[in-house]
Amino acid sequence: MTAQTATAARARTGGPRDDGPEILEHVLGWILVAVIAMLVVRLGLM
Repeated sequence: MTAQTATAARARTGGPRDDGPEILEHVLGWILVAVIAMLVVRLGLM
């Protein structure tokens, strides 16, 4: 078994090459940023 056939037989686990809804990832990322910013301001850390 060569290295090429070994990697081809492996199951895909996602990652950077995985195609998906990029807009959803961006929206969820910005929501997370906004939530963290609200927590920082409410706790008086900034």
